[in-house]
Amino acid sequence: MAKVHAICLLCILTLVLSGCWSKRELNELAIVVALGIDKVDDEYEISLQIVDPSEISMRQATTQRAPVVSYHSKGETIFEAIRKMTTTAARKPYFAHLQVVVLGEDLAKEGISEALDLISRDHEFRKDFDVVMSHEATAKEVLNVLTPIEKVPANKMLNSLKVSERAWGTTIAVNIDELVTTLSNKDAGALISAIEIHGDKKLGADQTNVQRVKTPVLLQYAGLAVFKEDKFMGLLTEGESKSISFLKDKIQSTIEIIACPKKGTLSTEITQSTTKVKGSFEHGEPKIDVQIIVEQNVGEVECDIDLTKNKSIDYVNKKTAQGIEERIKKTLETIQQQYEVDVFGFGDALHRTDAKQWKKIKDDWISIFPDLTVDVHVKVTTQGLGTLQNSLLNNPKEE
Repeated sequence: MAKVHAICLLCILTLVLSGCWSKRELNELAIVVALGIDKVDDEYEISLQIVDPSEISMRQATTQRAPVVSYHSKGETIFEAIRKMTTTAARKPYFAHLQVVVLGEDLAKEGISEALDLISRDHEFRKDFDVVMSHEATAKEVLNVLTPIEKVPANKMLNSLKVSERAWGTTIAVNIDELVTTLSNKDAGALISAIEIHGDKKLGADQTNVQRVKTPVLLQYAGLAVFKEDKFMGLLTEGESKSISFLKDKIQSTIEIIACPKKGTLSTEITQSTTKVKGSFEHGEPKIDVQIIVEQNVGEVECDIDLTKNKSIDYVNKKTAQGIEERIKKTLETIQQQYEVDVFGFGDALHRTDAKQWKKIKDDWISIFPDLTVDVHVKVTTQGLGTLQNSLLNNPKEE
């Protein structure tokens, strides 16, 4: 009986431990790193950027082939277009390593909810890839551009997005889960970083684009695209995009430029920024108070100013705070009056403050938001002056 039990146990284990039953070999897959979605007439045009493993391998000498290959297909649905791509691609597309999705501008104007359904539903798509929008170009054209330094253009797009967010503050990395959650909230608007092609779009797909000292065609982020419900409404300027990052507490570091007391300019590096948004109701009327605490270092001085004096540091702090406040107020006016969509999450702040009062105004929030009172207060502290206390302009010239 013991032998029978042992044999039965082994048979059961062979069923339970068969973990490789659905395995797929690497040489059977086309690894997709970027997906582009455009709307052409009544059809979706899908573009896939697929890695050529032999061209990015460190163990193998590179050839003259491009490190990635682009495939394109059209269909009534995105699912259909992807499956039709198997008629041209040598392998079945594999999306588990997808890094970025590019939404075409024409598609964005019509609405992106339907386009996002498959990639947010299908189990093969992970939820950690970022979504951007192509501006004044199609997603297909963006994915066709070869990039220097980073062999895989998808890596370039992702790295530029993250680096710009950390060091400049005009882009915001938004993954698919965050975007779908925002779009499901009818009281809020979405923001997506927009990418442009600078140069001849056709030349960007040529291998010579990465063989020159001065690259003729570049991919560059242009700012934040504003979405109302799921439709693209307009593109914010760099200054407006930076103000959005301040308001959403996304600034990690950036640069501010102020005018000196007499002439010339002074540049500072923001090293830390903390934003607190509080909602309140006064006599039933909603109100938002924004407090922004900024720390900075002096980065570059191109004027005659004595930074060893406290009054000079006070001047720098005051002028930096004024500049940030004025830019934020102008951005608020643009968003409230031109776009009329709450991309800041002010509705959530009011809900957290007083759920009962929020419930009374929730259905009218779209009409209330344009006239919402928003008070912005910025406090700036300068921590460091660099390795020089004063500008070289202050040093007396030798006779």
